[in-house]
Amino acid sequence: MKLRRKVATAIVACGLMAGTAALPAPPVEWDGMQRVSSKRFDHAYLAPGADFRGYTKVIIEPTEVAFRKNWRRDQNSSSSSLAGRVSERDVQDAVTKGVAASSQIMADTWRKGGYAVVDSPAADTLKIRTGVVNISVSAPELRTAGPTYSFAREAGQATFVVELRDSLTNALLGRAVDTNVVGDNTVGNRNSVSNRGDFRQVVEIWAEDSLRAMSELKRLSGAP
Repeated sequence: MKLRRKVATAIVACGLMAGTAALPAPPVEWDGMQRVSSKRFDHAYLAPGADFRGYTKVIIEPTEVAFRKNWRRDQNSSSSSLAGRVSERDVQDAVTKGVAASSQIMADTWRKGGYAVVDSPAADTLKIRTGVVNISVSAPELRTAGPTYSFAREAGQATFVVELRDSLTNALLGRAVDTNVVGDNTVGNRNSVSNRGDFRQVVEIWAEDSLRAMSELKRLSGAP
């Protein structure tokens, strides 16, 4: 499910990871790259003349994970009891687990796609930076004595950012951004297990889309 309002959200999210200022609309040019059409992502940018054919290895940097600003405050303001509130520790625990899970998904996906996942820069090595940011969870599991379930139309929403850089020069070659509603295919009761499963599934989709996009970039590299 795609949302029209995600355009501004995507730009803000990309600013979080890339260190650029938030922009009101997708720019035609961004950090020296040109906006290009994409079948897989909401917004995509490529450096002029970028050639991806020589890359056979990848360095997968740990995925950056961040909740939407004030999500915890907004969530707690709607809770009628202390037991149902989200603590700072809850958020930090979710971020830590999210970094580990997302980073592993990215590495496994690229490895299965035929790329050697390495640690050292080289001429044939691409550096991949990813972020899952602006996360909001519609119905987080409440901290009560027993298991609880909350009803919600979807698990939440998140924005994915991926950057491709030459590992030796750190030259920025490409960037893509995509925002998705998470878990909107199964409306019903939700808890921490179902939420983690839904968010994991969308990260796996983003990882696969990144890999397929690289195949397309390789095919198009050098073409007029």
